[in-house]
Amino acid sequence: MEKKPISRGGFESLIKELKQLKEVERPEILGVVQWARSLGDLSENADYSAAKEKQRMIDKRIRFIEEVIGNAQVIDVDNLSGKNVVFGAHVVAEDQDGNKMQCRILSDIESDGKQIIACTSPVGRALIGKCVGDTCIVRLPSGEKEYEILEIKFKKD
Repeated sequence: MEKKPISRGGFESLIKELKQLKEVERPEILGVVQWARSLGDLSENADYSAAKEKQRMIDKRIRFIEEVIGNAQVIDVDNLSGKNVVFGAHVVAEDQDGNKMQCRILSDIESDGKQIIACTSPVGRALIGKCVGDTCIVRLPSGEKEYEILEIKFKKD
């Protein structure tokens, strides 16, 4: 399976969340499940149903995080530099209407869709590899948008 890039900070956040889920949240919910089971008839036990559903959600999140960690290519973005947009870069770009976009290119897991753009998103893919002064065309469901790269930084000021 192909390794997927993630920043060191994003990776460490996932490790922390996984530890919290495994060592705190899952044991707590298992205790609630046992307690609810002890109340008797499970077919009409809302506490049991809710606890089992929460347990399923926790287990699903644990599996997801373990898969991401297993396929991660950790990149130390604090040591990056250069003239091209790459994973970890802070980018300022302007569209043809004069609207500025400031974002950072990181992983899907770290993306918020606004200030942190996924490297695999249409915007991320269009920006990667470009230099200051270059233009790129982003193909979006609403149509194409052209951006000019105004600034590329690697360390946030």
